[in-house]
Amino acid sequence: MKKWKLDRIISVATLVTSVVALFLVLKKPAPVAAPQPVSAAIANAQSFQEKVQELERPKERGRRPAEVHLNSDEVSAALAQAAGQIPTAAATQAVSSLTSADAAVAPGQPKVKDYQVSFDGDVAHGQFLTQIAGKDVWVTLSGHLGSKDGYATFDPTEFKIGDLNVPVSLVNDALQKRLNEQRDRLKLPDNVGGMKVENSELVMTQK
Repeated sequence: MKKWKLDRIISVATLVTSVVALFLVLKKPAPVAAPQPVSAAIANAQSFQEKVQELERPKERGRRPAEVHLNSDEVSAALAQAAGQIPTAAATQAVSSLTSADAAVAPGQPKVKDYQVSFDGDVAHGQFLTQIAGKDVWVTLSGHLGSKDGYATFDPTEFKIGDLNVPVSLVNDALQKRLNEQRDRLKLPDNVGGMKVENSELVMTQK
């Protein structure tokens, strides 16, 4: 009888834990960044382009390589614009007619519907909405962004699915394997010598 009660308690506890975990996975977490009005996003995307263009200018003899500092709003806006979620500054379509477009992804990869970026000290935070088993799920990833041998690198410090924290040790190997498989997409532009997150900004240095 006692054994039956113990088994019953364990079964109920397991069920409750599973339900709570499922709820946390499907729950929308606190955003890593505030959404930008479309007009502000367009301006920030333009600012991103203007700063990056500084790295394309020929280096002057005797002077240090150019260095640009990008804040998270500029980076987020540039990503959204590249995905077609906001128009370019020269677009003539009415802002009120905008509809959110899915980000372009390679075949076989999860479809990303929305994402946010923020920087805190030397840590980059990324958050995106994707589908897992047919359900919309928010994934949050934090870590140290850098570069090595002409390629971007990422060392994770936090991983969340929905509002559920997942130990980094459980996902890091799979993440690094995926990054290695997508190595060509991580190659830095020819005019970029390195990048890092510092003082809550993305710092890119001219090669």
